[in-house]
Amino acid sequence: MNPILAILKEHNVSDQKITSLFEALTDNPMMALGLVQQLGIPPEQLKQLMATIMAKPELIKEATDELGLDFSKVEAAKDKLKQ
Repeated sequence: MNPILAILKEHNVSDQKITSLFEALTDNPMMALGLVQQLGIPPEQLKQLMATIMAKPELIKEATDELGLDFSKVEAAKDKLKQ
């Protein structure tokens, strides 16, 4: 299982919330940050999750693929943020 998804599952985040989080990530990354903070993950482990994502950004694509979502939307959202 993808490490991002594993950490979320470890904290009893439901499949529905995980899918919503990744859908938000593909549509509006800033909104996704707010959703992450509402998941109840302790700050120390949230830092670990963010460090993992920063070190291995390809994990986002893997998680998106595992959830059956369209990764091209993530790329489009990332390009929007750069502008």
